[in-house]
Amino acid sequence: VAAVFFGVGYAMQAGLINPFITRPEHSQFMLLVAVAIIMVNVLLMIFGPSALNVQVDYQLESFELGPVLFDKARVYAAGMALATSAGLFLFFKYTATGKAIRACADNNLGAKVVGLDVKHLYALTFGLGSACVAVAGCMMILLVDVVPTLGPGYTLLAFVIVIIGGLGSMPGALFGGILIGVSEALAGLFVAPSAKCMVGFAPLLGVLPCRPQGLLGGRPGRRARGW
Repeated sequence: VAAVFFGVGYAMQAGLINPFITRPEHSQFMLLVAVAIIMVNVLLMIFGPSALNVQVDYQLESFELGPVLFDKARVYAAGMALATSAGLFLFFKYTATGKAIRACADNNLGAKVVGLDVKHLYALTFGLGSACVAVAGCMMILLVDVVPTLGPGYTLLAFVIVIIGGLGSMPGALFGGILIGVSEALAGLFVAPSAKCMVGFAPLLGVLPCRPQGLLGGRPGRRARGW
């Protein structure tokens, strides 16, 4: 699934989004909103509005650690998330292609001057992002029922996580995700399940006034921590 999503993401960036790179940001935003609306409605036509899920043999099994039980599906999902994050971090930190992608993000003109194929790297980055979405989706479908309209809520949550952790910081994004997840879990346990979303956004209100660049984000003009 990740390989298929990588190919689709690469083709979408190369064929559809790259021609919009030089246009105003609101034009790029409207383009992707249109793509998202089309995707959601195509999925509604194919699968309908009913919630769907996937059942696996270990769905109701747990690991025992003393008096505490851990759902196997959630443990496997967490392990895959950590493994994917670690692999992505190592790719950007130590490979030539990862460093080239970071160079394009830091200085687009400088990347062109030294001969980097910026459009190819943009498409490669979009493909990697799409592959990560595929991995996340394969793990999430074990935990929640899915509908075609599920995406916007998780997109907003991902945006909040990145802002809390710090733009450009992968450790920050991981830390922000854990912070939001723990906050929502504790809210569902001690307050009410309906309070999970409210409490999940509370860290954003606490972080922005104190550190607008995020918990692990660098100062304006400096690279974020973690690279």
